[in-house]
Amino acid sequence: MASSKEFRDYVLEQLSGVPGVSCRSMMGEYLLYVNGVLFGGIYDDRLLLKKAVGFNDGFGMSEVLPYERAKTPMYLVDEVDDVEKLGKIVAATAEGIVQARKE
Repeated sequence: MASSKEFRDYVLEQLSGVPGVSCRSMMGEYLLYVNGVLFGGIYDDRLLLKKAVGFNDGFGMSEVLPYERAKTPMYLVDEVDDVEKLGKIVAATAEGIVQARKE
């Protein structure tokens, strides 16, 4: 099932306070970036974030697979409505991904 443009627009609205957020369409789903860093995506109308150990694993999110046959689980963001918390989670995720690239 592809994600709806309405859910994408809602997520982007919720992330509007996070500088540098952008979105790209990919096979009916949407990839999300912060300043060019891929941090997650919208899959089946669910906001999923990459795992960044030591950075976003303390937010109590559950692990799910983004699509059938995926090998790497992602974190499911249940609280898309909480703009402040969502911003913190996205910032921590992006920071963790950038730090992992440096290592």
